[in-house]
Amino acid sequence: MTTLPVTTARLESATRAQVRAHKRRRARVFALLMALCAAAFLLSLTFGSVSIPVRDVLAALTGQATERASWTVIVVDYRLPKALTALLAGAALGVSGLMMQTLFRNPLADGYVMGVSSGASLGVALVVLGGGVGSTTLLSGLSLAGDVGVVTAAATGAALVMALIFVLSRRLRHVTALLIVGLMLGYAVSAIVSLLAHFTIPERLQAYTNWTFGSFGDTTNGQLVLFALVVAAGMGLALVSAKPLNGLLMGEDTARGLGIRVRRTRVLVMLGAALLAGAVTAFCGPVGFLGIAVPHICRTLLKTSDHLILFPASALLGGILAVSADIIAQAPGLDIVLPLNAVLALFGAPVVLWIVLRRGSLMRGSML
Repeated sequence: MTTLPVTTARLESATRAQVRAHKRRRARVFALLMALCAAAFLLSLTFGSVSIPVRDVLAALTGQATERASWTVIVVDYRLPKALTALLAGAALGVSGLMMQTLFRNPLADGYVMGVSSGASLGVALVVLGGGVGSTTLLSGLSLAGDVGVVTAAATGAALVMALIFVLSRRLRHVTALLIVGLMLGYAVSAIVSLLAHFTIPERLQAYTNWTFGSFGDTTNGQLVLFALVVAAGMGLALVSAKPLNGLLMGEDTARGLGIRVRRTRVLVMLGAALLAGAVTAFCGPVGFLGIAVPHICRTLLKTSDHLILFPASALLGGILAVSADIIAQAPGLDIVLPLNAVLALFGAPVVLWIVLRRGSLMRGSML
């Protein structure tokens, strides 16, 4: 008569112990991520074509005198905005990728899957490739001024594609159909860009190609404020949709049974992901890879599918990887700058492959 209560008590005790162990593990992972984020941020201010001692970096950030006056200018006016841009871009891409993978139940989805990145690329291509004769400067001789023109064109193209997706989403009931529409829009827009590239002059083609490499160093202080505001808006939508996304993990029918408004959640997720991915493309170019890789790595580290936990983890890890890739792309000590997207793919793809092979299957354990 006493066996059942004792066994139940032992099971409850074991369950509580497992919960505590999971919480401790998550706390350690988040502590590690925050430490790595701070270290990567500091290193990005230290290394570059000119190496600056850490003490002088800290002095420049706190308004104190540095050993060389030029170091303050380098840290405050050049490296600090670039590092902040990298953190914001990495966080945005990591979170948008997680949102898209859950919404479409596709391990290869990211924030660009709806064609938003292609729309931004089309906006830039229309200005750069269709602007007539010019020099190798990106917008030389055009009515739009410099980098502001690039950002405006990219944001306009992304917004138009996003608006079209929202209109179509009201007519499409199944999320898979919306995924196909987004992919087809992306292909169509890419075809237009290819046609523009085919008929443009070599100088402008080279300028557009340089933009497609991606860069965190072209954002001015004024643009950084706007970039941060847009990313904050996208992050807010992500947090609002976190609990509904947890419900969608069990399927749309089950989510409806739990009282989740699936269509409203779909719109919130698409809007948030489009804002995040579109902002990054507008300000930094079509930066790839992070949106696909970061969510998988976070699921593996934290062993959970809870978006309330995965969203902050994806933001931290995305920022770490973006800043680290930018450090490598700067080739410290050398007078060259490597393409950012190439660095992300070369150093990031092996990490994802290792995770996939280690788990045995992309869908088992690490996916929905």
